[in-house]
Amino acid sequence: MNYIDLYNRLRSVPDEAKKTIAAGRLKGFTDINPMWRIKVLTETFGPCGFGWWYKITDKRLEAHGEEIKAFVDIELFYVVDGKVSQPVVGTGGASFCTMEKSGPYVSDECFKMALTDAISVAAKSLGVGADVYYDKDRDKYTSVYTSAPASEEAAAQTEELKTYNCSLCMKAITKAEAQYSWKNYKRILCRDCQKKV
Repeated sequence: MNYIDLYNRLRSVPDEAKKTIAAGRLKGFTDINPMWRIKVLTETFGPCGFGWWYKITDKRLEAHGEEIKAFVDIELFYVVDGKVSQPVVGTGGASFCTMEKSGPYVSDECFKMALTDAISVAAKSLGVGADVYYDKDRDKYTSVYTSAPASEEAAAQTEELKTYNCSLCMKAITKAEAQYSWKNYKRILCRDCQKKV
């Protein structure tokens, strides 16, 4: 496997798995549905527990002023070509006790939310959802990094060098196929994979 193949396979997030955050300090940013992450990890590596899994290495509560935060540390593992990866670490956090206008609010789901966040952080290291986090890495038709060209001539040369790959099977496709796929599926797919979705 080429080193960048896995990253490219995991980077694209379909529109139905994205939601704009409407309020708070992250207002305007994009949230990724956590079940989409589970789905893409399962599609790529196999079922949780066999093709990929995580181990909780720490779970704790920390006081911050009048509030208490929950944190979970994990090690994420996955299998490629029959080989188990080294651990990919992730730390997630959530509020356990938050001070609200009506008094303290205690969440009984804080560790579950922190675990979901930790999986997200670890999966991000593999490229899961990379296009949401690093939108300057590609245009909407290509799956390779291209930097801004210095001139029109350089731009034409850069355009010629771009490669287009199916986001599911990584098969090379033409620019026309990539544009058609993006227009109709909001994903870069080869003709074979277009028939499957």
